[in-house]
Amino acid sequence: MSTRRTVAATFRKHEPTTIRKPLQRKVALVTGANRGIGLAIAQALASEGYDLVITGRNQSALNQASKSFSRTTHVLAMKCDVRYPQEVKALFTAVKKHFHRLDVLVNNAGIAHPNLSAANLPFESWKQVIDTNLTGMFLVTQASLPLMKRGGAIVNNLSIAAKRVFSGSSAYIASKHGALGFTNTLREELRGRGIRVIALLPGATDTAIWKTCWPQAPRKKMMSAHVVASAVVQALSVPPESTVEELVILPSAGVL
Repeated sequence: MSTRRTVAATFRKHEPTTIRKPLQRKVALVTGANRGIGLAIAQALASEGYDLVITGRNQSALNQASKSFSRTTHVLAMKCDVRYPQEVKALFTAVKKHFHRLDVLVNNAGIAHPNLSAANLPFESWKQVIDTNLTGMFLVTQASLPLMKRGGAIVNNLSIAAKRVFSGSSAYIASKHGALGFTNTLREELRGRGIRVIALLPGATDTAIWKTCWPQAPRKKMMSAHVVASAVVQALSVPPESTVEELVILPSAGVL
């Protein structure tokens, strides 16, 4: 039997199987998890036995995404726009109520903007990108820390754009460079608590974000989101006395 509970979200809980994987009871939160890299990472973590919190800005898309997980996975699918502190607060109130803890945070929520020079980029586009990709990461991370203990991990999906520059992407590049600085600082601050911080730096990946920034991009040359997700799971699986600090994954065709 299964039950479904709604608290401005969808929570489904299924009877556990008699054989449980070692990581079954760990809890991971993935932002921007209704599609693309976020959904692929959530699916990969679920296959490793994690229970999940998945967020995005579209509740119906999250509900649909939650159907892709095993019936043994406990899933809290909750709408949250990471730009807004009140929505982040509501999210973590629900996480604390349903799971009481958080072992892995994947900051994946992110947006791009049309390819425009800095001279022609509207302020509103700049603000939306910075607020989502940088401020949102800060808000979610800060809210997660009281629920995380030694052995936990934070994965920040930054993109290879955190270390490179592409014309026409000033707000996106600025947000990712800033997020890398935040990630590196956070890592040093959390070493004493035994919480690992991983900078995820994937190159061109075949996701919907290209429709915004480069509709004609050669997506057949790109990696799949599942390749990135597999690498994340491996990085999280290293022994506790070690850590992956930067995870760079590029398509064999190179950076597009």
